[in-house]
Amino acid sequence: MTARKRLVVAGAGMVAQRLVEALVERGADAEWDIAVFGEESRRPYDRVALTSYFADLDPDNLLLGDPGLWTRPGVRLHRDTPVTAIDPARRTVTARGTAHGYDALVLATGSYATVPPVEGSDLPGCFVYRTVDDVAGLRTWVLRRQEQLGRPVRGAVVGGGLLGLEAAGALTALGAATTVVEFADRLMPVQLDQGGGAALRRIVEGLDVTVRTLTATSGVKAGRDGTVARMVFADGDTVGVDVVVFATGVRPRDELARAAGLAVHERGGVVAGSDCRTSDPDVFAVGEVAHVAGRVWGLVGPGYAMAEVVADRLMGGAATFTGADLSTKLKLLGVDVASFGDAFAATAGSLEVVYADPVAGVYKKLVLSDDASTLLGGMLVGDASAYTGLRPMVGGSLGGDPTGWLLPDGVEPPSSAELPDPATVCSCNNVTAGTIRCAVTGQGCTDLAGVKACTKAGTSCGSCVPLVKRLLNAELARAGVEVDNDLCEHFAHSRAQLFDIVRVSGITTFSELLDRHGRGRGCDICRPVAASILASLGHGHVLDGENAALQDTNDHVMANIQKDGTYSVVPRIPGGEITPEGLIAIGEVARDFDLYTKITGGQRIDLFGARIEQLPAIWSRLVDAGFESGHAYGKSLRTVKSCVGQSWCRYGVQDSVGLAIALELRYRGLRSPHKLKLGVSGCARECAEARGKDVGVIATDRGWNLYVGGNGGFTPRHAVLFAEDLSTEDLVQAIDRFLIYYIRTADRLQRTAPWLESVEGGVDAVRAVVFDDSLGIAADLDAAMSAHVGGYEDEWAATLRDPEKLRRFSAFVNAADEPDPDLAYVRERGQKRPATRTERAVLIAGGSLPVRTAVVR
Repeated sequence: MTARKRLVVAGAGMVAQRLVEALVERGADAEWDIAVFGEESRRPYDRVALTSYFADLDPDNLLLGDPGLWTRPGVRLHRDTPVTAIDPARRTVTARGTAHGYDALVLATGSYATVPPVEGSDLPGCFVYRTVDDVAGLRTWVLRRQEQLGRPVRGAVVGGGLLGLEAAGALTALGAATTVVEFADRLMPVQLDQGGGAALRRIVEGLDVTVRTLTATSGVKAGRDGTVARMVFADGDTVGVDVVVFATGVRPRDELARAAGLAVHERGGVVAGSDCRTSDPDVFAVGEVAHVAGRVWGLVGPGYAMAEVVADRLMGGAATFTGADLSTKLKLLGVDVASFGDAFAATAGSLEVVYADPVAGVYKKLVLSDDASTLLGGMLVGDASAYTGLRPMVGGSLGGDPTGWLLPDGVEPPSSAELPDPATVCSCNNVTAGTIRCAVTGQGCTDLAGVKACTKAGTSCGSCVPLVKRLLNAELARAGVEVDNDLCEHFAHSRAQLFDIVRVSGITTFSELLDRHGRGRGCDICRPVAASILASLGHGHVLDGENAALQDTNDHVMANIQKDGTYSVVPRIPGGEITPEGLIAIGEVARDFDLYTKITGGQRIDLFGARIEQLPAIWSRLVDAGFESGHAYGKSLRTVKSCVGQSWCRYGVQDSVGLAIALELRYRGLRSPHKLKLGVSGCARECAEARGKDVGVIATDRGWNLYVGGNGGFTPRHAVLFAEDLSTEDLVQAIDRFLIYYIRTADRLQRTAPWLESVEGGVDAVRAVVFDDSLGIAADLDAAMSAHVGGYEDEWAATLRDPEKLRRFSAFVNAADEPDPDLAYVRERGQKRPATRTERAVLIAGGSLPVRTAVVR
């Protein structure tokens, strides 16, 4: 019998996992004994999705692949056992003091997070952002310090690249007031140009994150307790901090290779050829430790490609690595950012087509060949919806006017049917459109999970999943197979199907829904969806029992959190009509609690600056004055905007105010897939801007015209005419049916405009349901709305009657009754506002502001 060969893999990260999978797929475990040595206690896990730990808190959900991989004969994973030395002459590695022989060695040691040489970088409260243990320690520190201090923690992230913004998002999610410090002149300087960096900065600062560019950190200082208290910058400026995360980049972990005498590049990384062999032919290097094709590759996709090359070579093949796609698409702090191809227009003679909308927070750029016919690359900030369609087209013709790909109402990306088979769909795993089609038609994959398992597409960063899904659905439709619309991995149902399940079965809790119709423990997708469905069907207060744990962030305290950690209070003012007594009551509350007041575009009054422990007292007075929750925090009806109408206006032909108030009182508290806004105009002059609302009503001499499917926001849509000259009774019934049908059938976070487009038959089909009862459900829709109207109860009034719910609004046990001293405000135009970064620095340093700006706390 032929002796089995011994393969040692030093490192147990994502690339090592892919290498072992590739070897097993090729049957290598029949002739190789594969031993993988890693320094962490866990199996290989997804570092790309590390931030999801903060929402899930279960590191096992990050684990990669099939756990059975490591129990196969001939495959062994040594956890907590890093390789500490290599002896190429003897062909052995040392781990935990024991020598292990090898016939082939693969270095997959990855990289380590770099920490700049600044004083105090090792103080308690300083972290890097690289492993599960790193992020777990960061979370524990932030929550503990928050409880100790009795106020939001002040966090700083050194580094404004991909990793730094991931860390900033994590800190922000934990409630920290976050500052990002970047040495370069813009955020994400490796991926974005000046325009893209500027757009990203505007968006990030709008998300309550302070950004400092062109700033070098010179030191971190400790407080009296020996933990992080202050950062010092090279320009002499300082800022108070309670936690610091260093995310300034990574360096290849090439120390084993250096010590063993292998060739190492002067800038770091084990030098390897296109076959991934190092200067020792028995040693390979893959992933972030390898210097191949002239560089170190810092993304997982190239690492996976190297793993495939090594697996092929170990089985006698001749595969080579010549480069990889460096395209990236990420959601950082909830902001879409994408960069692909020649994003910086380095190609000679290349042209740049740019679309920028600072108001909407969008920056898009395409790089084209000198004749404007071939797409070379691009970058997208704020709206990366075109990424999945554009990236596979790099090197090909866009066709038509390139600006159509950038403008908000431009042409749609190419359908999956138009993508050529060689087009790369998943750059992380180098999966083409043809491979995905083959998986569906040739290998029997009928769902997204199956395609992922078969091709590896979408299993890394996940940005290609929408395109993979479209390809899958197109192939299934071509084969005559009905496609599904699963909500998430925990429910094999769409949101609409889950709605019907809850409605018909009478299920009243998420646990029961999960036990009977799902799997696992749920996620940040299905939990809020279930909460919305349960609330839509009247199954308890949003803070009852486990319902509270399902809610989105603001629903937890029924208020909108603001940039300084305080909250806004928005009482309902139906139709914008308010009595002098109501105005006085709101004014007295604002005065007594020193709240900033602002009349909103929805004809309401917003009160800003309330601390969490003040919310019950504020709402107690508002409820006593006859007000109720305006649901500004929920996916529900927000406002019904109206003009003055015929009551006062000489042009008005109907009572728009009366109708707006009636509609708002009818639909208040109606939970839905997305927020809802209505408008009522008393004549064709349209002062209430009704055609920019989900439901718009415009008066005519003979009744009311009804419009549906409009919205402002990121992608404005004009509403379309749904019906003309309706009586008030017919109008209300039509809106009832439209809204309930939308709530029952729309996807998660789908507004009425895209919902109308997604319904088979479009607006005509919905019109037939509403007016012609084409589906035979009109009576059911009417009954559902009647049940909502009859069962409505103000959430804040109910909360004030329940001591258990009020516990949620207590300050920290060790917090004093006086205001948090770190809440700094200034007076402007007669009201307080949060101090700017510069103003805060002056105040914290004990200085005084100009006379015209009075300080308040």
